Amino acid sequence: MKTFNREQRFMLLRIFLAAATLILALIAPPLFHPAVLYLLPYGIIGWDVLWSALRNILRGKVFDENFLMALATVGAFFTGEYAEAVFVMLFYQVGELFQSYAVDKSRRSIAALMDIRPDSANLELPDGSIEVCDPELIAVGSMIVLKPGERVPLDGVVVEGASTLDTAALTGEATPRDVAVGDTVYSGCINRQGLLRLRVTKPYSDSTVARVLELVENASEKKSRSEQFITRFARYYTPCVVLAAAALFAIPSILLALLPAGSLPAFLAGTSWSSWLHRALVFLVVSCPCALVISVPLSFFGGIGGAGKCGILIKGGNYLEALARVDTMVFDKTGTLTQGVFTVTAIHPEEGIEARQLLEYAALAESYSDHPISQSLRTACGGALDISRCTKTEEIAGMGVRAVVDGKHVAVGNSRLMEREQVSTLPCSLPGTLVHVTVEGFYAGHIVISDQPKADAKAAIQALRASGVRRVVMLTGDSEEVASTMAAQLGVDEYHAQLMPEDKVRCTEDMLQQRTGRGTLAFVGDGINDAPVLTRADVGIAMGAMGADAAIEAADIVLMDDQPSKIAVAMAIARKTVAIVRQNIVFALGVKGVVLVLGALELASMWAAVFADVGVAVIAILNAMRALHVDKKP
Repeated sequence: MKTFNREQRFMLLRIFLAAATLILALIAPPLFHPAVLYLLPYGIIGWDVLWSALRNILRGKVFDENFLMALATVGAFFTGEYAEAVFVMLFYQVGELFQSYAVDKSRRSIAALMDIRPDSANLELPDGSIEVCDPELIAVGSMIVLKPGERVPLDGVVVEGASTLDTAALTGEATPRDVAVGDTVYSGCINRQGLLRLRVTKPYSDSTVARVLELVENASEKKSRSEQFITRFARYYTPCVVLAAAALFAIPSILLALLPAGSLPAFLAGTSWSSWLHRALVFLVVSCPCALVISVPLSFFGGIGGAGKCGILIKGGNYLEALARVDTMVFDKTGTLTQGVFTVTAIHPEEGIEARQLLEYAALAESYSDHPISQSLRTACGGALDISRCTKTEEIAGMGVRAVVDGKHVAVGNSRLMEREQVSTLPCSLPGTLVHVTVEGFYAGHIVISDQPKADAKAAIQALRASGVRRVVMLTGDSEEVASTMAAQLGVDEYHAQLMPEDKVRCTEDMLQQRTGRGTLAFVGDGINDAPVLTRADVGIAMGAMGADAAIEAADIVLMDDQPSKIAVAMAIARKTVAIVRQNIVFALGVKGVVLVLGALELASMWAAVFADVGVAVIAILNAMRALHVDKKP
């Protein structure tokens, strides 16, 4: 009983009372008319159905399950089938109770994900005291204190302390994450041990936990094609069945009344208007579409919730359905398949310039950029740079930057920038990204920067192939040499290098036109420049932990732990969910179709009709609940 809510417990009490009074009606001596005896259990168990049917009729909403059950059971009373009318209503309410419990259980599972919302934050005031307040009221740049066992209320950077964070609520991973001074901490995680002081970097509305909750709450608004089909189907199916039931009763009854007994067709021989009314009532009970109307959305709701437990946020059932059909997977390289952490591995200066000086020129020119390559140049210099030495910085999209460093005109970027500067570059045999540098229009040398693939990148591609993805493509703005080396290392089918953002969109458009059959194309990226492609692809997948806000907003699916291997997990969840939906549709329509035909031929009783309605609905819902249980391995 503790697992039922208040309304469900009340319904359970009504079921027990109705069952007890029904038994008394069955065994009571014939002192009263049977209709009087059976009205008490019928009223106990069916008053809300009758009231809902009447209220909906007054509102113009006639054809729903309440109307069908009310019409069927009241009709059974008028034909003298009193016990059958009560039994049908009783089993219908038992089925409704099971449906309510199943839906409630799935919602509780989804609600577990919503528990990541922090209730308060410990704001450190200028005098060093602590004030507990609402996270939504804390401004960017404020200092907050995080005690052991508390949930991180806002995204921030550690300025003091070291600890271990439980990130399972966001990433689905049980392995804790160590953090220290300078590390970024995301809201929704739980501090397991040490005391931390954090500087807030984002307001609550833009924090990780707020984005997660918004994605989950809005996911149900974007219906899949299957859900849209069921909605349209129920809109036309129920009125058609009611009209068919009316015709099943009216036409034979009229013929029986008008035609002499000797000239009746064979199918009318030996029948009466009451037998045709009973057939029509069976027809009505069977026709309730609740098995589909409830189980199909519940399946997608369960799939989205199950994915959320794995740190995979899916913004709607339509994207889950599209993901199940992906046969072309397109990856951005940097930050998606690779770590996005660049390291200077070699410096090749030209004659007349020292390696340290070449590195400083490049780092100062890139000092205003947050690009990973720019950060690696500054890191390689060691210590803080005097950025006042750099003026007149001009960023050239997809190529590099130009600036004045120590009074000299410096250009830093890729080979396309060198072509624009009309400077000849020198080749390099080392793998990695080449950052070319010119000083006063003369080629000064290049710096080799390397990025390493993520630990699970190769395994992720292998898992995608095993799941049926036939084409894996890598897109990158990096050089041909770097792209070729990385493609061979990871085992992708094809790659396209030296791409600007518009080039990535063009490549994606070409691949979309090359699709065959019902297969879809998914793109995986993490940067601001990936946002247009994420929007254009059938399914856009963004890296959520380190990805740019623009990419996360544009994407349809967000991986909260930045692991490419989670894509295969998401596909497995999507395919399982879609398979459950199809099973429920085929099973429900198949059983209902058979019993409808048998009922019209008077070969199916009201009990068969109850099973075709209530039984099928319960089985379909229990099957739909399987979508909540997911395997975190692909």
